[in-house]
Amino acid sequence: MKRIFVTGISTDVGKTIACAILTEALKADYWKPIQAGELESCDTKRVQQLVANKISKFHQNSYALHTPMSPHAAADIDGISIDLKSIKPPKTKNHLIIEGAGGLLVPINDTQTVLDIMEPNSKVIVVSRHYLGSINHTLLTVNLLKEKGFDVSIIFSGDEHETTEDIITKMTNVPIIGRINEEPYFDKNVVKEYAELFKEML
Repeated sequence: MKRIFVTGISTDVGKTIACAILTEALKADYWKPIQAGELESCDTKRVQQLVANKISKFHQNSYALHTPMSPHAAADIDGISIDLKSIKPPKTKNHLIIEGAGGLLVPINDTQTVLDIMEPNSKVIVVSRHYLGSINHTLLTVNLLKEKGFDVSIIFSGDEHETTEDIITKMTNVPIIGRINEEPYFDKNVVKEYAELFKEML
């Protein structure tokens, strides 16, 4: 069974929508180890609302923090410290989509980052969105993952920016799963359409 860890090059680049599409495409389970802020409308609930199949299960966060900040800071506000040993993947016989928090080197405590949550055998999908600096952020993210030995792919998110995407494709030399366009809205039908497009690349 596949384990796919979804990370972004920054915050708000489209990871959660990408996770919904991947979950639908593989009829996979979904798990976000650390949720920071927006607990009433958290990413798990959002993905669940966008997935149409009846097979996927949505697993509880290891940490649900109240403040929308870097996990180490949000945990400090809640009066706790995140312990990597407490972040254990759910037991499932299904494929599993795992959503990170922010980018790869976002701290979860004083010594560890989101990168430390990733299991060595995970496939990693990087969500890249065009903005000033996004090429640098994408190359840094992908190159670090490759150095660590991960199987890496990219999903582009948002409006097409040809020169940005071309240079990222050439310089990373990793598979491009596709692009999630800047849609007017996302619902189960839109997610299902993208799931069909991306399925064979997974």
